[in-house]
Amino acid sequence: MNRTISKSPSGIPGLDEITSGGLPAGRPTLVCGGPGSGKTLFGISFLVRGALQDNEPGVLISFDEGIKDLEVNSASLGYDLAALRQRNLLAIDYVHLDRQATIETGDFDLEGLFIRLAHAVDRVKARRVVLDSIDTLFAGIPNEAILRSELRRLFDWLKERGLSTVITAERGETGITRHGIEEYVSDCVIVLDTRIQDDLATRRLRIVKYRGSAHGGNEYPFLIEHTGITVLPVTSLGLAHPVSDERLPSGIAGLDQMLEGKGFYKGSSIMVSGGPGTGKTTIGGQFAAAACGRGDRCLVFAFEESVPQMVRNMRTVGIDLQPLIDDGRLTMHAVRPSLQGLEMHLASMLHLLQTVRPEVVVVDPLSALQASGTRGQSGVMVLRLIDHLKGFGATSMFLSIQGTDDANELNVSSLMDTWMVLRNLRKDDGLERSIYIAKSRGMAHSSDVRDFAISARGVDVVDRKASS
Repeated sequence: MNRTISKSPSGIPGLDEITSGGLPAGRPTLVCGGPGSGKTLFGISFLVRGALQDNEPGVLISFDEGIKDLEVNSASLGYDLAALRQRNLLAIDYVHLDRQATIETGDFDLEGLFIRLAHAVDRVKARRVVLDSIDTLFAGIPNEAILRSELRRLFDWLKERGLSTVITAERGETGITRHGIEEYVSDCVIVLDTRIQDDLATRRLRIVKYRGSAHGGNEYPFLIEHTGITVLPVTSLGLAHPVSDERLPSGIAGLDQMLEGKGFYKGSSIMVSGGPGTGKTTIGGQFAAAACGRGDRCLVFAFEESVPQMVRNMRTVGIDLQPLIDDGRLTMHAVRPSLQGLEMHLASMLHLLQTVRPEVVVVDPLSALQASGTRGQSGVMVLRLIDHLKGFGATSMFLSIQGTDDANELNVSSLMDTWMVLRNLRKDDGLERSIYIAKSRGMAHSSDVRDFAISARGVDVVDRKASS
């Protein structure tokens, strides 16, 4: 006998992965958080998904915002509520409550709301409902016994009709909600939160409870962008990622010779470390260009230079990235590390990974992310990023301003499959560049220190014996 509960897809990317399928179908879900945490957008996303993809029309009852305001605010995030109303896929009703009148007369019951809600549900044959927000609905009730009774009656009314419902509420000062009962009568409780650390904001989502279903118990960062809400399940994926025997050339013939003449394993993690000016970005650029030349999609995360600056600089060494960007094979994302915290950086990066689906990823430089967190936090963030990249099957190259003496600064060198070190040595007659491979798992590799040259024709790696 199958005892698993039915679920309704939420319409929020990433959330259904955490909830193993979505929100409980035919039952109430409580979404609570502070002002501006995304509660209303959460509910609207749930309704839009049902209307457009699951053949489940919805009803939105708002106690805070008028219909026009809701439509305008939602349109800025890509949701056309007016169009859904015209197609009879969504009904919206704004219920204005006179708190003073309720306090003066002492009378309060939900019969009027039930009538309006039932009419809206019947009109569009709704299967989903959003009530936003329950605090406004019950704000004028001084009698706690009546409040608790009416709350239970509302939740029972919704469950009896099998309506998949999202109810929003404000966070309480001492508990999850202000009244302290909503979370007990809800089948699923989700808390949205925004935290400020070192002047950087991170939005987080946590599933407090989910009756009858397994669910992720951690806090997960989420984004609010022009496409709506995206939740990123950024916990470590462990060591279950697939491996490949396929090899990818680096784009530098002399470097490939140091790696059995074949290059890197597909899906592996590569670190290129060295001091400033040693040529790390140039190696990353040539690796990206070579991948695109094979027809692979490549994604570059840049934390120190703008995209136009990187394109110009690469062109001076014979690497023209602009045509690759123009035809969509290369995607470059440049942002300052201090823009946001590490969790939000990781969330943004994973969101782009899911959108672009690249075969090759370059992060330049990895060490810049230390500006957004402590050494320990940076190490955990990189571990999560590496796990996700391996889960995607992407071959990743991380550029880091480090040398062998401080290679463990981010505690990530042991996580890399291949580690290459660049050195600059100043002599009386000029600058001597060198490269060597500190390690490369699963393959024979050269232990030689080789000459490394950058010219207008790109990067060249040569055996010192051959060049002498």
